[in-house]
Amino acid sequence: MHRRIFITIVTLLATMLTAMAQINTDQVMRIGRNSLYFEDYVLSIQYFNQVIKAKPFLAEPYLFRGIAKINLEDFKGAAEDATMAIERNPFIVDAYQVRGVARQNLHDFRGAIDDYTEGLKLMPEEKAFLLNRAVCQDEIKDFDAARESYDKLIKLDPKNDRAYLGLAHLNLSMGDTVAALENITKSIDISNKNANAFVLRAEVLMRHKQDYQGALADMDEAIKLEPHYAGYFINRAFMKYKLDDYFGAMADYDYAISLNPSTMEGHYNRGLLLAEVGENNKAIDDFTYVLNGQPDNFMALYNRAMLYFNTGQYRKAVADYDRVLKKYPKFEAGYMARGEAKRKMGDAKGGNADYDRALAIFKQKKTKVSDFNPAQIEADAARQRAEQRAQSGEEEPESDDEIMNRFNTLLTVAAENPIKPEYDNKQRGHIQNSNVEITPEPLYLLTYYAHDNKLNGRTAYVKEISDLNDMQMLSATLTLTAGPVVLTEGQIHRRFASIDYYNGLLSTSKPRAVDYIGRAIDYLHVKNPDAAIVDANKAIALNEDYPVSYFIRANAHYLKWQMARAGAATDVVPGGDATTQAMLHRSEESGELKSAIADFDAVIKLSPKNAYAYYNKGNICLQLGDYTESISCYNKVIDIKPDFAEAYYNRGLVYLRMGNKDRGMADLSKAGELGILPSYNVLKRMN
Repeated sequence: MHRRIFITIVTLLATMLTAMAQINTDQVMRIGRNSLYFEDYVLSIQYFNQVIKAKPFLAEPYLFRGIAKINLEDFKGAAEDATMAIERNPFIVDAYQVRGVARQNLHDFRGAIDDYTEGLKLMPEEKAFLLNRAVCQDEIKDFDAARESYDKLIKLDPKNDRAYLGLAHLNLSMGDTVAALENITKSIDISNKNANAFVLRAEVLMRHKQDYQGALADMDEAIKLEPHYAGYFINRAFMKYKLDDYFGAMADYDYAISLNPSTMEGHYNRGLLLAEVGENNKAIDDFTYVLNGQPDNFMALYNRAMLYFNTGQYRKAVADYDRVLKKYPKFEAGYMARGEAKRKMGDAKGGNADYDRALAIFKQKKTKVSDFNPAQIEADAARQRAEQRAQSGEEEPESDDEIMNRFNTLLTVAAENPIKPEYDNKQRGHIQNSNVEITPEPLYLLTYYAHDNKLNGRTAYVKEISDLNDMQMLSATLTLTAGPVVLTEGQIHRRFASIDYYNGLLSTSKPRAVDYIGRAIDYLHVKNPDAAIVDANKAIALNEDYPVSYFIRANAHYLKWQMARAGAATDVVPGGDATTQAMLHRSEESGELKSAIADFDAVIKLSPKNAYAYYNKGNICLQLGDYTESISCYNKVIDIKPDFAEAYYNRGLVYLRMGNKDRGMADLSKAGELGILPSYNVLKRMN
């Protein structure tokens, strides 16, 4: 009887626990969907991660996580999640839409068409599938299929303004501007709330009809509907310029730049207009801004060179012409201009040499007046590349050099609508639009003051640190946290008081390794790395098999490197040779980093499963430019701890620097999934 009762109780408990797990999963799923509804995309991903971990066989959490990633513009990650949902339930229609939209944004138009077609098999009259499929068919130049899709959509929904707008784009692809204008007008007649319709009609009127007045009226309407989009003001400025309204054009460029201070088109175009009205110095500022973000923009460089000459800044003009002529060594007018600048500087020999070079090119070409314009060549080349991509319907693959170059200039690329954040909380809404700085996630440091990661709740665990805390021989609980912690005034006072305590203890008692460790950590908190290294050395001398001491010393060497970098610019001996001093600084800094690597190697030897030591070593190798070793370290981190988000993020950045876009974006997608917010901004910029 007792045995039967026991079995019954156990069975009942198991049933209750299963029910609780089911309820908890449903609750987490519901919270995730609520977060998705309120555009808390990053937070919603964390909840869907929990459901997937508990019940990986469900399709829904993958689907909704994919929707969140779509909104964060992580299209690769969204496509992968939609695939996981389809594998678990091939009849979930929304998954085909999510994957189709993701593929469409990735310019995989044929793959998107396949998804929309599958969705239409399940829901034959779904308007969104028909519209998106028609757009993709237009992109791959399958005009007959696109028209068939649009016709079916319009038959189902004769008042669909977007269908007529898409049909107008199809007309333009086929070269029929008359039909395009008719369909755009139909779209606007149905709904005059779509800014894209006015923008498209303005473009047709401007480019094909030279009707700048009509185009201007349409751009005015678009701006009324979307008054915070800088690109519209840039377009309207061009139309005003064509109508000889220089004042209005300048006002639009100024306003576009106030909306989006990083717009290269705005600065470049304003620079041209300023130069035309004689505001040379202001024009130079605009071209300089463009060149800071796009160093190889030869159109801006050529214009700035001419402006430097006109304002008497001959040395700077020569420097710009040097770069232009290196790119275009047959540009005879460039040699003439550079030669004149050299003469103005008093360099008659150099000026004559450039003049002779120009004459030789003139004779070779058998011309007297140069018809060569490097700015026009750059513009024509860019236009031809764009036309080739448009004709093929596919994106031209980027070379490794192009990916590296684009990635290395991403800091100057503006996020969309930077003055209109969705939420004040940077963990809410469209965080991919935050204009974050693209830097690796920082090293993990030993500290008493941990960062609170409210997003994923993960804490760093290392057995040796846990054992040290269990001994309760330090002044506070020791932990690992990513990046330095800024202490309050009270916390700083406590750390100095702790140092005084250890000073007294070590002067009157038998020294112990733990006491030197405690004081070394205090020294790190108050930014005294030299003293921390001394104490770490003493702790190691007393116990050379304790990995925490090496970790502390590595942190101290890294802090010394950081402080040396910060002080290198001002730490110059008057009258000394700047180049020699800079070389000495670099040598000293490199030595600190190598010492830190040696200490992390010691930690790894004593504690082979210490993912944080591998991660820190990977970061330092990245600082030293050793990308291969850096990736090797991050690989080891992920092997030990597969949810180590920072390792995915940093490895993604390294892959991008090496030109491996696919691996880089896959890692950034995973990092975003695990809670590293800047991932989505980088993914957006690379897309």
